[in-house]
Formats: sequence, structure tokens, C-alpha cells
Amino acid sequence: MKRFFLSCVFLCCGLAFSQINTIEQPTDSLPDQQTTWEKIKYDGVSAFKGITHVYSRPFHWEGDDWLTAGAIIAGEALFYSVDTDLDTYFGNQGKDIPQGIKDFGWYLGKPQYNYLIIGGIYAGGLLTKNEKVRRTGVLMISSATATGVFQTVIKTVVGRARPGAGLGKHDFEMFSSKASHHSFPSGHAMLSMTLAHSLAKQFDNIWLKAGIYAVGSITPLSRMWDRAHWATDVVFGTVISILTVDSIDNYLNKANRYPEATKNKISWRFKAGYNTFGVVGTF
Repeated sequence: MKRFFLSCVFLCCGLAFSQINTIEQPTDSLPDQQTTWEKIKYDGVSAFKGITHVYSRPFHWEGDDWLTAGAIIAGEALFYSVDTDLDTYFGNQGKDIPQGIKDFGWYLGKPQYNYLIIGGIYAGGLLTKNEKVRRTGVLMISSATATGVFQTVIKTVVGRARPGAGLGKHDFEMFSSKASHHSFPSGHAMLSMTLAHSLAKQFDNIWLKAGIYAVGSITPLSRMWDRAHWATDVVFGTVISILTVDSIDNYLNKANRYPEATKNKISWRFKAGYNTFGVVGTF
């Protein structure tokens, strides 16, 4: 299964390499004037600023932002009311799901494998001097780091028991160090959906977007199939991932950190001929 997953990693990296009103202007030297090492430092600053931007947003919330927060809380309350029923449903469904699919979902949301993918995308954009892929890599790295730190802290503070622990959805042990009480939110779901949403935002084709989200959703579903998380855990993780990616993406755009990445949009077309069939991206 590891070999299969790593093959998918390299395929994702290969696909990424083939594609791919200002609030403030960056004070760093322009990207096309930088050496590789200077670009890495520039990207590190971009990622750090993106992360701090996300964490500082609650202090700048306005009316619509509070409405969004209220909607998330209301949605979580709704899912919490049916957590037990959904756990039973997905637990029974999981018995018929091929183990390979569940393993794929687990690997995709595992930090070391997830970062292998996003690190490969970033390195590919950096080495091939593809600004769009490079910016996508920065977006993925900063978003994954921001959500990763957030979920690690919340897991420990909340201390919610996993479904498989057999203690019920109401069992909480705050500041617990037990793995059985690190259910909320789902870290696997957050990382997989951060990757999927960051990548899907780079394409306009609705079918391609749907395919990317479909692959990314395997992880949240697999966590419920294995009774490792409640529905509220994966829903909250998914929502936070999407909001984090959008927030950092907006920051990178408004701060004009990667002006070259917005030029020359890629057009996709099918190509078929003698011994040839595939999708060609032109940029």
C-alpha cells in the first residue's frame, strides 16, 4: 500500500509541475531577481506571514465573519445531535469498504506523507521556476502548518473520546494525553482537505475540481469508516481547512507576494492520436 500511495504522490507532483487592488507591497526583492536561496527565504516569509494572518483574523472580524462563525457552531450542533447515529451508519458501511481505499485515506492525511506531497509540489515549482506551482506549494505549506498547529492544541484541550473507545460522544477529558481522547477535530481530515482545496483552487474546470475534492474526501470518510472520529470532528476539520486556505490565499493575493503567478492562465484540452491520449496544459 505504501508503494501505491507513493506512486500517487509522484503522480500528483507531476501533474502540478505540468500546470501551473494591493493592500501592501512586499519589501523583499522581486522574485525574478532572486537566487534559489533567496526565493526559499522569500517563500518562508510568505508562509509565516500567511500563518500569522490567519491567526490574527478573529481580532478583525466584522458582521459577516460573525455570521459565518455562528453558522459553523449551528452546523456542529446539528451534527452533534446525530453523531451516534452517523457513527453506527459509517461504522457498518466501513465493513464493506476495501481496505486499500481506507489505507489510502489514512496515508493522505498522515502528516509525513501529506507534507511529502506538498513539499514535492513546492520543490518542483521552485526548481522549474514555475511561479504558479511554487505559489501553490507555499499556500499548501502555510495552510497545512496553520491547521496542524491549531488541531494539535485543540485536540489536547478538548480531550474528546474517539468513537472506537466505546465511551460515547459525550465523554471529554480535557488536557488528556491519551490517544483515545484526541478525537476533536480530525487532523487527517484537515490535512487532506487543505491539500485538496489548495489544489482545486488552481483550476477552473468544474469536473477536475470535483475529482480533486472526491479524492480529498476519502480521508474524512475513512476516519469515520474506521470509527476513529465522529462526524462533528471531520466536518469541523474540513470547514476550518477551507477557511484557512481561503484566508491565506487572499492574503497572498492582496499582498501581491507572487505577481507572476497570476499571469498566463493555463488552458486545458484533450489530445488523442496514434498511440497518444491525454490532457495537455498550455501556459
